[in-house]
Amino acid sequence: MQIGVYGTGYLGTVAAACLADFGTPVTVFDEDSSRVESLAEGNTPFYERNLKDILRRNLRAARLTYSTDLVSFAQKAEIIFFAADSYRYLEEISEQVAREVAEGTVFVIMTPVPVGTAARIEKRIEATGKKIVIVSQPIFVTDGCAVEDFNWPDRIVLGTNSNQAVLLLKQVFRPLVMRGVPVIVTNHETAELVREASTAFVATKISFINELASLCEHVNADAVDLALALGLDKKIAPRCLQPGAGFGGAFVEADMDSLAQLAMGKGISLRILTAAREVNRSLTDRVVEKLSRLVEPVAGKEVGILGLAFKPNTNSVAASSSIDLARRLLDRGVHVRAYDPVAIPDAKVELDGAVEYCENPYDLAQGADALVISTGWPEFRALDFDKIKRLVRQPIIIDTKNLLDSTRMRTIGFQYVGIGRA
Repeated sequence: MQIGVYGTGYLGTVAAACLADFGTPVTVFDEDSSRVESLAEGNTPFYERNLKDILRRNLRAARLTYSTDLVSFAQKAEIIFFAADSYRYLEEISEQVAREVAEGTVFVIMTPVPVGTAARIEKRIEATGKKIVIVSQPIFVTDGCAVEDFNWPDRIVLGTNSNQAVLLLKQVFRPLVMRGVPVIVTNHETAELVREASTAFVATKISFINELASLCEHVNADAVDLALALGLDKKIAPRCLQPGAGFGGAFVEADMDSLAQLAMGKGISLRILTAAREVNRSLTDRVVEKLSRLVEPVAGKEVGILGLAFKPNTNSVAASSSIDLARRLLDRGVHVRAYDPVAIPDAKVELDGAVEYCENPYDLAQGADALVISTGWPEFRALDFDKIKRLVRQPIIIDTKNLLDSTRMRTIGFQYVGIGRA
């Protein structure tokens, strides 16, 4: 079987490398010759844990190839996965590709799309007289653990009325099916809605624990222990129940916007979704308030931000609370320094030159009036905080991810403030 993947962005690169790693030949198409060339040499345009190793392994094994020849790409593929990061031109692209493929080719839509997209694509292709099978397959991957999410999914959702397409895709994903990953077959609209609804539900869960964290600070309770106790309830589960960890990322924002627009267009008020987003936006306000109380007046002070990516193990700063925090502090006249292991180049695109970027956490700490841990990079746990204590002007740490041991930090001599902790 020959698989085609359309798109060399984040989603396309992850999907192509992981599909090839299942042992099936994969050809990836993109019009951008420079990006195709770079990927064919084993380079990725973004940071994603374990991805480069998988990409290079399958390039060496000749299971993964790249092309800028649309006709050749389309004619040899039995299944084509559309995995562009944006659905903006997806309908036109799918119609263009349909003209080149053989009858009965299966088109699988992995690109995050609004509800109704697959049905529209089906009608457009039917109008050309070509018989193509369309399958909606939402992919639930997140920045920083996309490879793990792709290889160990909770479920495989297929939106189609074709039994033949289901059997074919079960063959493609056989390593997952054999492990017992459930396959849910439904219609296009349900499959499209599953992704957006999943994103909204996780966002609600995250916002719920962050609201409770705020209450914990006022009643001498510990939000970390609270989250642990709640998470042990089988009806709730611990994942995405960590206080301080807001939601972000380009795909999450797109899903939330799409779901909100769909509801608005149908005259439905998704009040829980609206509240979850408002709570998420308020997290930065809470950090700024804490900092303002600890370092008064905050204007003119030196504040170091540890972490710029919206979450660890990615260089993405899309909807990052760290970027928002930096902007808020700059507006208040704070001199902001920042460090991140991989996200500085992307952060520079988002932030102006007013932020001072440091080469390591110790340069960041030199003369700082306060440090803010804003991304939960595991390496921040292993920093030499005795050394940092000697470097800072004031030993103040606001840990927005509750990453550090509060007792140890206070023993060293830091004024340590977590989220939702007494």
